[in-house]
Amino acid sequence: MKTLLEGISQTRLSRRTALKTMGAAAATLAMPGLTRAAGGKIKVGFISPLTGPLSPFGESDGYTLEIIKKLLEKGIQNNGKTYEVEILVRDAQSDPNKSAELAGELILNDNVQLLIPASTTDVINSAADQAELNGVPSISSGAPWQAFVMPRGGDKKPFDWTYHFFWGLEDALATFVGLWQSVETNKKVGMLFPRNADGETWGNHDYGLPPAVEKAGFQTIVPSMFQPRTNDFSAQISEYKSGGCDIVGGITYVSDLKTFITQCSQQKFNPKVVTVAAALLFPSSVEAMGPLGEGMSSEVWWTPAFPFKSSLTGEVSRDIANAWEAKMKKQWIQPLGYAHALWEVALDTLKRAQDPMDRTSVRDALKATDLSTLVGPIKFGAGPHANICKTPIFGGQWVKGDKWMYDLKIVDNSVSKLIQPEAKLQPIKWS
Repeated sequence: MKTLLEGISQTRLSRRTALKTMGAAAATLAMPGLTRAAGGKIKVGFISPLTGPLSPFGESDGYTLEIIKKLLEKGIQNNGKTYEVEILVRDAQSDPNKSAELAGELILNDNVQLLIPASTTDVINSAADQAELNGVPSISSGAPWQAFVMPRGGDKKPFDWTYHFFWGLEDALATFVGLWQSVETNKKVGMLFPRNADGETWGNHDYGLPPAVEKAGFQTIVPSMFQPRTNDFSAQISEYKSGGCDIVGGITYVSDLKTFITQCSQQKFNPKVVTVAAALLFPSSVEAMGPLGEGMSSEVWWTPAFPFKSSLTGEVSRDIANAWEAKMKKQWIQPLGYAHALWEVALDTLKRAQDPMDRTSVRDALKATDLSTLVGPIKFGAGPHANICKTPIFGGQWVKGDKWMYDLKIVDNSVSKLIQPEAKLQPIKWS
C-alpha cells in the first residue's frame, strides 16, 4: 500500500486519497499547541428599549453593542477552546409585555445560554421573570435593586437565575435628602410618581421616598400618581401650591418631566428645588426644557470622573465618554457606563463558566462574579440581597455649560465618597 506522501506525489489524486489527505490535515490542525479547538456557539439574548419612550436608555445599549461585537469577532476563550458568541438583539419597544414575549422566544426557541435585559425596570423585570421561570441565567442593571427584587417576590424567596447590579432606593433617597438639606427651604416636599412599577417602588409607604423624607424631618404632600405620557399635571400642581411646597421630588421619564415643568411655569408654581430620578439623566431632556432646564437636580449613576477601568478594554470612564462624544456628536450620557459594565460582567461570566454552553454552569459562574468594572466592583452575595450588588451614587445639578448647553455637576456625595462635590446645589432661577 502506498504511503500518504507517495499518494500526494502523484500528479492525479484519487477521490479516496484526497479525502485521506484532508483528514490528515484536519487531524494535524487539531493537535495541541497548533490551534485552539472550536468550542461551539454561545447564544446571548439581548433585550433593550431601542424604540418608544424609554429609547434614550436604549441608545447607549445599541452604541455599546457595536463595540462589543467588534471585540467578539474572534470569539472568546474558555478552558483552551474558542467559542463563537452570537448576540441576538431584540427591541422591547418600551413595553414590558413585549419584553416578556421576546425573552420567552429567546429562551425557548433560540435556546440562549445567557439573557441580558439591558435597561429600565419595565424591560428588565418581565424578561427576568421569564429567565427565572425557565432556568436561564440573566444579568441586568439600570434599576434600583428594590424595583428588581420586591415586585418579583424576591424579598420572600431568593432568585435562582437572575442577577442585578445597581444602587438601591435607600441610596437614592439618602442622596435626595442630602441635596435638599444643603439648601434653605421650608422642608415641604411634593411627591411626583407615575402609575407604573417605578412609581410604585419609589412611592412605597414602607421603603420608598415618602417615609425616608419624613424621617429626615421633611413634610410630604403626596397627590395621586399620574398616568405615564399624560398631558395634564394640573391636579398635582394644585396640591403642591396648596401645600406650599418648596421642593418637588420623585421619578418620571423624559416626556412627562418636560410637560410637568412647562405647566409649573405656566401655572406660576416655582419650587426652589426639583429633583427627579430617571428623566434628568439625559442632557437632551434637560436641553428640551430650554431655560427651564437650568438648575434641575437628580441622582447621578456614572460620570467620566469615575476612577475605574474597563476590564474589557482598559479604558477609564473619561475615555469611554470621549469616544461616545466623538462618534455620536453629542454629550455623554449616564447609562453609557452601565451599558459597558453589563458586557464586562457577561463576558467575564462566559469566560469563567466550566461549560459556557450549559445554562447551569453559566449561572454558577455569574453567581461567583468578582470583577472590577467601569462602574465599580461587582460581587454578588455581600449585598442587601443574594442576587444584588450595589454600586455608587451621587447627587448632581444641571448648570450652564461651556462645550454643551448644560453640564452635570456633582453637588452631593452623602452616600459615596468616591468623588468630591464639584459645586453646591443652587435654587432654581425661574424666569
